[in-house]
Amino acid sequence: MNGKPDAVVVGAGPNGLAAALRLAAAGLRVQVVEAADKPGGGMRTEELTRPGYRHDTCSIVHPMAAAAPFFREFDLPSRGVRLVHPEVAYAHPLDGGRAAVSYHSLEETAAGLGADAAAYQRLFGPLVESAQDVIDFFLMSRLRRLPTRSVGAVTHFALNALPNVRWLVHRWFGTDEAQALIAGAAAHGMLDLGRPLTAGLGMVLGMLAHHRGWPLVEGGSQNLADAMVRALEQQGGEVVTGHRVTDLREFDGVPAVLLDTTPRAFVDMAGDRVHEGYRRWVSRYKHGAGVFKIDWVLSEPVPWTHPEVRRAGTIHVAGSLQETMAGEAASAAGRITDRPYVLAVQPTVVDPTRAPEGGHVFWAYVHVPHGSDVDMTEAIEAQVERFAPGFRDTVLERAVKNAPAMEAWNPNHIGGDISNGEASLQQMLFRPVPRWNTYKTPVDGVYLASAATPPGPAVHGACGDNAARVALREVFGVREVPRLRPAV
Repeated sequence: MNGKPDAVVVGAGPNGLAAALRLAAAGLRVQVVEAADKPGGGMRTEELTRPGYRHDTCSIVHPMAAAAPFFREFDLPSRGVRLVHPEVAYAHPLDGGRAAVSYHSLEETAAGLGADAAAYQRLFGPLVESAQDVIDFFLMSRLRRLPTRSVGAVTHFALNALPNVRWLVHRWFGTDEAQALIAGAAAHGMLDLGRPLTAGLGMVLGMLAHHRGWPLVEGGSQNLADAMVRALEQQGGEVVTGHRVTDLREFDGVPAVLLDTTPRAFVDMAGDRVHEGYRRWVSRYKHGAGVFKIDWVLSEPVPWTHPEVRRAGTIHVAGSLQETMAGEAASAAGRITDRPYVLAVQPTVVDPTRAPEGGHVFWAYVHVPHGSDVDMTEAIEAQVERFAPGFRDTVLERAVKNAPAMEAWNPNHIGGDISNGEASLQQMLFRPVPRWNTYKTPVDGVYLASAATPPGPAVHGACGDNAARVALREVFGVREVPRLRPAV
């Protein structure tokens, strides 16, 4: 870029790129600086095993990319990004050859829950009917907006979302299938499911399955990141990779700097510009459980006992509600369990471009104590084998990453925490510090734009988009939010 940019974004993850695109839409000259050798953050795709086998190294299933206001405005189809939808959004196998199954259709899903069919429709019906308003409100509400549409649905969600999963499922459901379906979705949050707010994630993800689905990006999540980079470059912006920022003085004279980083990284880069009070708050910001991840090359699809599980994009391999809760409680308490909750995805069920003809890839991780270097390969494969006898015979090759390796791969994943901070009730209300404008830092013109700010983790772009809107207003006096520019 010739001359000094108007704004710099540090970090080319989904939030950093979303921030850059919103700033560029206002006509600003934007530069994104990324430490890794290619952009994408958690949306990177790599050949971790064999040539032609494309593995998503972190984020893989994108219900929020299909539903979030930023990506709806970005208009993925016009950018050449195709979302592919499995016939079954997600499934939860149970012992005895049973399974709980979530389809796009609310009615079809309810019909498979036996005695809980009516209760499932009562819980999710109002949410699915007003899903877009509910999502938009909670992704954008930290800009201090009150709900103006679908107030009843927002209230229905909030009243059921604030308690924990145990309360929610015991209040609404009696069957193993319905209870497991909600608990498996809620466990994406990497929290002890007995804690407040865990019910909310189970409801959000359940609602999204019936609203926009749980799609994958055809060819790999990297394609979404690359489309965002192309859009920025078409507007005169640039992305510089392979450059780690260690001192914010590097950008002295740049009016606005937005950070898709951890709060700790901001404090380190800012040095003595940050007062002691803010520094103390950041030191109390808690990073949660880590992950241990495996990517496999398989000779054939996973031989799940239940036929509907074979059609699913995402599988929660965890057994009953009690077992799911026990597994998540263990990792949150710093313990290893031999029956962990396994979050698995079988991309080639819906996207054959991920592997050479006839090839198959499989993706999974488990939650482990923060920073744990324990090898969970045997425990993960035993859980899959439990519900898919013969699975081990299909494994041709595997690549593994423990929690420290996840942090080395992406510095935002401190201790293997891929959420950039525990998604507890307190930290979702005051993320990362308790102040009215959580995007603004004590350094003038510097804003946090990562998943450590509201609304928190997931590939929705809202953290970066919200931060960019604040910067546009406070630094550049832009009151009316500029629309993203259409695809060229």
